[in-house]
Amino acid sequence: MNETELREAIAAHGRLLFGRGYAVGSAGNISVRLPDGYLMTPTNACLGRLDPARISKLDPGWRHVSGDAPSKEVFMHRAVLETRPEAGAVVHLHSTHATAIACLAAPGEPAPIPPLTPYFVMRIGRVLPVVRYYRPGDAAMAPAIAAAAQGARAMLLANHGPVVSGRTLDEAVYAAEELEEAAKLALLLQGRQPRSLTPAEVEDLLSTFG
Repeated sequence: MNETELREAIAAHGRLLFGRGYAVGSAGNISVRLPDGYLMTPTNACLGRLDPARISKLDPGWRHVSGDAPSKEVFMHRAVLETRPEAGAVVHLHSTHATAIACLAAPGEPAPIPPLTPYFVMRIGRVLPVVRYYRPGDAAMAPAIAAAAQGARAMLLANHGPVVSGRTLDEAVYAAEELEEAAKLALLLQGRQPRSLTPAEVEDLLSTFG
């Protein structure tokens, strides 16, 4: 996709994510890597009402060059994209069930959602680290996010929400949606004895689709 198409795609995905209740008000943000920098949803922008022309553009050094001012959580996206050179996009949401898991899980926990479905494993992977709580907008969390991103495509920010990366914008959005559904399943099945995928089944999925 060229830059214009990516701007339109960010707005389209934003509308869908907002419509599903995965972000409310001005919560949540999306970034995409470009050959000459990055696109990012603006600060205080509603994902459901993004104007493609006003989406922020940043240069390769993360300096704002055009569009509205970028999200105050730009450091979060920078930490992931600089740590994972294969990633082309990052999605941060406040989706209800994933955030609920982020409130229940202990910081440092590597896998707060069990491998209940193959699609969760295929899109998220083996680990889903939980980063300890930081005040929203606090750039001090960047090193912790970078550390978590070294071995994981996605993470949960304690008492805050998910941060998910993907090779493309579509891949990052689909993974964020899959994470929310997996979190919902995990909460629905709490107190029961569901069958999780076995280590061999997880390894088979990762070796085939990872």
